[in-house]
Amino acid sequence: MGSTHGGAAAHYYVPAPARWPMVGMIAMIFTTFGAAMVVNRVSGGGYVLLIGFLILLYMMRGWFAEVIGESEGGRYNRQVDVSFRWGMSWFIFSEVMFFASFFGALFYARVITLPSLGDFDHKLLWPDFTPTWPTLGPGGIVGEFSKIHAWPVPTINTILLVSSGFTLTVAHHGLLSGERGKALLWLLLTLLLGFSFVGVQAFEYIHAYTELNLRLDSGIFGSTFFMLTGFHGFHVIIGAIMLTVMFFRILRGHFRPDHHFAFEAAAWYWHFVDVVWIGLYIVVYWL
Repeated sequence: MGSTHGGAAAHYYVPAPARWPMVGMIAMIFTTFGAAMVVNRVSGGGYVLLIGFLILLYMMRGWFAEVIGESEGGRYNRQVDVSFRWGMSWFIFSEVMFFASFFGALFYARVITLPSLGDFDHKLLWPDFTPTWPTLGPGGIVGEFSKIHAWPVPTINTILLVSSGFTLTVAHHGLLSGERGKALLWLLLTLLLGFSFVGVQAFEYIHAYTELNLRLDSGIFGSTFFMLTGFHGFHVIIGAIMLTVMFFRILRGHFRPDHHFAFEAAAWYWHFVDVVWIGLYIVVYWL
């Protein structure tokens, strides 16, 4: 994407109808129902979820390939470049609102609902209830669990992800200056840091389930914790896939200093993921 090359396009390029949005919708249906089945422990849910992810990967591979071909074929002019930038901006805004809903749920439960229950004359219903966070629920129905402390695992992950934002910026500057070797090296470091983050988070989840008794069904604390950190981890995986595509595109000779919005879009997304994690680290692990 970006300024056209190999012959400037005279008009705004309108692609032919594609099947990829429909494929994406089918992937979302399988993924949503599969995830719901897994959470509710319905038999076969894991297979349905796996099918959804495989279809999603198929869609991403096919759609990426078509857009890359159009871009490298010189079909995009400055107008198309601007529309891509607006599209990516609105997409990231929708992601901001997505995470804001989960942060809002956590805020409401912790700052409004819990103190209100503490002020309410609940002794006849829940004699042992205390309005402390994390809560075990009225009457302790959730069962004992321990929260994950900010040190050391979440702090290590914060260092990994923040460092990846720095290495990605260096890679971008390498692309801007036409230094492909520099861009590839620093982008590879970004990918290593990003996938390391995912690995450390997987270790954290195993530790939470097996040693801390902290699960998705551990009341409002467990559900908000895993929804926030889990969806964020999913976004890290998607961002890492996007950056992996950018890595191989640079290897193939794609992009120029004035023609690389695909890389910029992936970088925007990655920096957004960085910012969300910092908010998570402070609100979920420290406060």
